[in-house]
Amino acid sequence: AFQNAELGKRAPRWIRDNEVTMCMKCKEPFNALTRRRHHCRACGHVVCWKCSDYKAHLEYDGNKLNKVCKDCYHVIIGCTDSEEKKKKGILEIESAEVSGNSVICSFLQYMEKSKPWQKAWCVIPKQEALVLYMYGAPQDVKALATIPLLGYTVDDTPRSADLPHSFKLTQSKSVHSFAADNEELKQKWLKVIHLAVKGETPECQNELQVN
Repeated sequence: AFQNAELGKRAPRWIRDNEVTMCMKCKEPFNALTRRRHHCRACGHVVCWKCSDYKAHLEYDGNKLNKVCKDCYHVIIGCTDSEEKKKKGILEIESAEVSGNSVICSFLQYMEKSKPWQKAWCVIPKQEALVLYMYGAPQDVKALATIPLLGYTVDDTPRSADLPHSFKLTQSKSVHSFAADNEELKQKWLKVIHLAVKGETPECQNELQVN
């Protein structure tokens, strides 16, 4: 994380456009027409036009006026926003934050009911090793969904209509289908999920980091 004291003093690392599917500030999804991606010149985050409609003098750029996001604007001009301190909802746990401290994380294909398969960035965080978080992309700041794994039944035999390295999680009427890119990755996920559905967490967590 970019420390507030450093804001504007040195150039940030830019988050790439394809690493996010939503504005990193207001969490609205990007779309081709109304929400284009912009970069905050102070923190490097990808934000929508509404959240980048601020300008501040940045030291690293010879104190020229630059486009910045709302949060950086408040920090740089020295006014704090108490709004930010409101409690975050369960889904508002940043992907980069949990991926960096996870039992396992990788892209998986995901299918719900009869909808088409879609790619999701899936994470099981260390501090909540019984919950699977699903994001649109690795840098998204809000999860699309969470699945509390406890009590689910794991079915790892793909049906003909499924992708080859797939597995299902079922609990009464809810069924979640996942598919990994290869068998090895599938087995790594199953190792963690088999424990989680019984309420257990893996001992050797660091071995499972998958990028």
